[in-house]
Amino acid sequence: MITINDHHTKRLFDPWAYLGPKRHKLLEKSWAGLFREHLFNKIPVNKIVCYFDKYMGRPTKELFTAIGAVILQQVHDLSDEETITSVAFNTQWHYSLDITGESDEAKYLCEKTLRSFRKIIIKNNLEGYIFEDMTDKLLGVFNVDTSIQRLDSGHIFSNMRDLRRLEIFTNTIEKFLRKMKNTYKNLLDTLIDPELKDRYLSKKSSGCFAKVKPSKASKTLQQAGEDLLYLVELFSTNREVKKLHAYRLLKRVLSEQCNLTGKGKNKKLQIKQAKEVSADSLQNPSDPDATYDGHKGKGYQVQIMETYQPYGEGEKRDKSKPNLITHVSVEQAHEHDSNALQPALDNTKSRGCCPEEV
Repeated sequence: MITINDHHTKRLFDPWAYLGPKRHKLLEKSWAGLFREHLFNKIPVNKIVCYFDKYMGRPTKELFTAIGAVILQQVHDLSDEETITSVAFNTQWHYSLDITGESDEAKYLCEKTLRSFRKIIIKNNLEGYIFEDMTDKLLGVFNVDTSIQRLDSGHIFSNMRDLRRLEIFTNTIEKFLRKMKNTYKNLLDTLIDPELKDRYLSKKSSGCFAKVKPSKASKTLQQAGEDLLYLVELFSTNREVKKLHAYRLLKRVLSEQCNLTGKGKNKKLQIKQAKEVSADSLQNPSDPDATYDGHKGKGYQVQIMETYQPYGEGEKRDKSKPNLITHVSVEQAHEHDSNALQPALDNTKSRGCCPEEV
């Protein structure tokens, strides 16, 4: 059941009067006052309500509070625990999100609720909509000159372990076998070679590939590649298993890291040389979208464009007109910067903040 408080009707008594005029003025001049006055009404409640029934089910957390908490968490770069504490006790958060009640219902947000709302926002790509809508509002509030902007890329390191080639093979196989164990245990027990299962799932074999001597590393990589091929072919005709994300990762690693020759029983597998493996190959099965950049490493690339106000010698910057980021685009790490300009221009042009000079 949807819960949305009325934040538009003016109150007869000011709920923040207890702060006194000086602290109240500090709030209004802080980020909390800016957010409350100009950005609070940009919280996309209307795009979230469709996920809840108007009358049935338990009442939701007040939607402005829940979505606003997700947004402010990213603004202040806080953990889930820190975000919950801020919603519960931070006066600036209460002011910015118009939380006036003192009950747990008003000021308590559990981790599960925070994660659920964040998941809805990510699943529906609302983070881009929120960023652009709020940025466009701030450009108008501060009357920022967008005629000159600058564009540059940066590297984002993925929150994943840096795997060697052998570990990419073994982790991908282990991920698939564990998925089979949880989803299709009968198939796992009846079709897959017990020795192969023990090699990747047994506690005694944990880390066994890491103990290999350098002189035998290539042979072990060959063994992992053959195990990979065995699993891919074993389930190549099973419609249900082929739908599994973990199975698709097996096929991806096989095609990216190995060359196959021959057919049927004569099929042979050869591990590709490291220089033959593409930069957009799988880096870690835990983050299949991350790729590789030869200069910066594994992860992602982000393109950022911001307004730029040049000043002559001796001139002081007008702090009332800050430079703002107008465009953000996250790409795979191997993407070339030469392809970044036109999408940035197209995006800002559609929003009325396109630069004349970059």
